[in-house]
Amino acid sequence: MWCVPAVTDEFKEKMENVLDIYAKPHDSQEPVICMDEKSKQLIADTKPIQNTQSGKPRRRDYEYQRNGTRNIFVSVEPKTGYRRVTVTDKRKKIDFAREVDRVLSLKRYRHATVIHLVLDNLNTHNATSFFETFSKVKAERMLEKIRFHHTPKHASWLNMAEVEIGILDRQCIKGRIASEEVLKRKIALWQRSRNKSKMKINWKFTTKDARVKFKYGLELS
Repeated sequence: MWCVPAVTDEFKEKMENVLDIYAKPHDSQEPVICMDEKSKQLIADTKPIQNTQSGKPRRRDYEYQRNGTRNIFVSVEPKTGYRRVTVTDKRKKIDFAREVDRVLSLKRYRHATVIHLVLDNLNTHNATSFFETFSKVKAERMLEKIRFHHTPKHASWLNMAEVEIGILDRQCIKGRIASEEVLKRKIALWQRSRNKSKMKINWKFTTKDARVKFKYGLELS
């Protein structure tokens, strides 16, 4: 369900910026990458799962053991059907900066002139993270290649990475996962399968739709 605050001029400007980026045709020199993160609690069974008769669900004891949490970074290029998923211990500024660095270092992006990075407003999602993680020279070199496109506050649903995270959750990591090793293995198999199939995101909400939905600027359409 969408959570939309007052539709201010700032809200409209940021929303239309993101939607206009989505509307552009794919350009390998200026790829659009949507990025977000999700926390996953690791939970192990304390007793073996009991198999039952064919056609009936297995029995799982209600008791469990908490094994901490892990952060999952999801980067997706919606128009090409490519995604990269990384599991980290935390999601601090250094983790975000290093993940962006890993993404930019991928062979498919090395020769791009500009990377359009769509993000929500988490306090790690800005240039400060790069300067606090890398040398000034490297941070500036990276930022020369990145164009940030932040969704409006309370409108992270505009980030297509949320769509990909929802699919990841349903298809791959829903339910109890006991360890980081198992989590990484499951995600790697899922990622490989979706990339091989080039599963794209068919985004249909446009700037024109936004103006109708939120009842503004219709005279400019």
